[in-house]
Amino acid sequence: MMRIKFLFLLIVITGCLFCTTGGYSKPIGSSKRVHHRMSASIVTGADQTISYLGYLKGKNIGMVVNPTSIIGKNKTPLVDSLLKLGVNIKKVYGPEHGFRGNASNGAKVDDAVDTKTGLPVISLYGKHFKPTPADLNGINLMIFDIQDVGARFYTYISTLHYVMEACAENNIELMILDRPNPNGTIVDGPILDTAYRSFVGMHPIPISHGMTIAEYAKMVNGERWLKNGIQCKLKIIKMANYKHADRYVLPVSPSPNLNTEQSVLLYPSVCLFEGTALSLGRGTMVPFTEVGHPALKGKYNYSFKPVSIPGMSEDPPQKNQVCYGIDLKDYDTASLKRSGQINLGWLIEMYKAFPDKAHFFNAYFTKLAGTDQLQKQIEAGKTDVQIRQGWEVGLAKFRATRSKYLLYQ
Repeated sequence: MMRIKFLFLLIVITGCLFCTTGGYSKPIGSSKRVHHRMSASIVTGADQTISYLGYLKGKNIGMVVNPTSIIGKNKTPLVDSLLKLGVNIKKVYGPEHGFRGNASNGAKVDDAVDTKTGLPVISLYGKHFKPTPADLNGINLMIFDIQDVGARFYTYISTLHYVMEACAENNIELMILDRPNPNGTIVDGPILDTAYRSFVGMHPIPISHGMTIAEYAKMVNGERWLKNGIQCKLKIIKMANYKHADRYVLPVSPSPNLNTEQSVLLYPSVCLFEGTALSLGRGTMVPFTEVGHPALKGKYNYSFKPVSIPGMSEDPPQKNQVCYGIDLKDYDTASLKRSGQINLGWLIEMYKAFPDKAHFFNAYFTKLAGTDQLQKQIEAGKTDVQIRQGWEVGLAKFRATRSKYLLYQ
């Protein structure tokens, strides 16, 4: 009788999970332009509960998740859903912004107990980035289910690296529930020089890598980028009906400041401004869709004023100052997809316009760029075309490597 009840519950729950992207009730704010075909039938790895639920039976589960780890048209948190199905979840591991996503960018997050589920939450963005043996004690299967946006400096892929490394060292299998890359067709930018390796850039890849989380994990394994060349045992739950060229509007914000489709699509191009004196709109309700600085008054008409916003940006650059610059809220992001390139022109333009060039860049820029060459090239007055010529050999080599690990065409 218990088995019959369990199967009935499973059928009821999973029956609504194979939903389309358009079926989510309220996705993050969409761009005003409709640029390209949206797939009507993408099914994420997490949404395919029936294909992996049996594999979880009898195992002690750890879950690397955040607010993007949802399933179904009701956006049910995956942890909550699996608990209801009797899955033995022992611990939750939270990346930057935390398990519930209420920490500001860069804010350290402490270990805690989740008030909703009573589960212990281990922070992977606090005392350490990598789970310790004690953190993994009692776990024999880890699940990674986090929405990425396809940029090297977006820290969820760095968390993935450290989780893979810890699992490999402790003989724990890692299951990856794959999700789309909204910037999945753009492979562009300078290849990271490992001399500048950091948590915002760990591997020799371009700024925009064009891979899903599962594809990226395969590359980390295959290229032996984990410590001492060890490899993590992976079990991948692929998406159904996904192609890299498909438009995918994320059902929830992947992090507090990427709160619109426009910001997600602009992010690989504009995040380099985080390594400058300029504001990227943190401290407004439309971050990553505007760029400016008080010193640009008179050179640009558009203005905005960053303020403290708890949970988003509590101490944003240029706080409480009117910034003048460019408004990208209506920029046609389809042009990025058509070109297959990030936009470097905005950075070059605003460097030329900035009156105090000695203080335009800060020390963070080289970490974001992954090389010390880009800043030098911009300061030397190199054009977009000239700078890109230096990327060609590295990008060609990366594309060849990337092709070995693609799961979707």
